[in-house]
Amino acid sequence: MQHKAHQPLQPCANKYLQYRWDKRDYDIHKKKFQSAKAMVNTTPPKIYDHILLKRKKKMQEEERLSTIQRDNRMLLDKISHIKQTSGQIDCRNEYVNKRLDTDKRQEALLEIVKNNKIILRRLSQCTPYYSVQAWNEQWIKTLDIMKSVGRFPPLNHAQRPVDVLPQKTMQF
Repeated sequence: MQHKAHQPLQPCANKYLQYRWDKRDYDIHKKKFQSAKAMVNTTPPKIYDHILLKRKKKMQEEERLSTIQRDNRMLLDKISHIKQTSGQIDCRNEYVNKRLDTDKRQEALLEIVKNNKIILRRLSQCTPYYSVQAWNEQWIKTLDIMKSVGRFPPLNHAQRPVDVLPQKTMQF
């Protein structure tokens, strides 16, 4: 097992001579370290013009702009023509929508109206199966039974139930 103290590279009995040799070796190592060239290439990759310029996209953009310019010129010509000639409308044609089945649809509508009148007459002539008066009498009996069976007196419809817990008031 070696000591943790400094171990010389070349064994020597003289301490000062050992120090000089170690310092010289360290300086040589330092010079080599500083003069060493990097082995990793850190330069950016070469940029090619055809990738950077994108000529096809540029050409498509120019074509799009030329069509926009042409359309704008045409619109400008039309607007100037309208301003010079007062811009009257010459295409007003009175057109009545005509359907081929208008007569048939009218007959079907009249038939539906006639059937509706017949159904209304039949409904107004028939008597109800349930008697409204009997329902009202049964409801009154039910209310009387509820009054006699209930523990508490019934509430009036105008009267609202009062909360059981009193509201707390905040004091400052």
